[in-house]
Amino acid sequence: MAGKVTTHALDTALGGGAGGLTASLARLSPEPEAYPPVALDAGGRATLLSEGLVKGVYALTFAVAAYHRAVGAPVTDPPFLDEVTIRFGVAEPDSHYHVPLLLSPYGYSTYRGG
Repeated sequence: MAGKVTTHALDTALGGGAGGLTASLARLSPEPEAYPPVALDAGGRATLLSEGLVKGVYALTFAVAAYHRAVGAPVTDPPFLDEVTIRFGVAEPDSHYHVPLLLSPYGYSTYRGG
């Protein structure tokens, strides 16, 4: 079984998926590699990596200020949250790493999903 990285972002201020939010995945170690950014679907879901997952440290970055501007949410200048980056470790590269994001213009939380 090949490992993969997926996400699901929920906009708690709007009460639904954060469709259109841009997410970028990068492997930081052992060998750095950046993957193409993806726009989350209408439900706020995306597969960021479906093959080639290796043991190491990764960073998943969400462009939250740009998303909030696009949906008409009030955003300060500069924004309180411009980008949200979640660094996580992959110990089992054959596993599914689901990294959800719950967000609002002034806060976020995450966890390892299933």
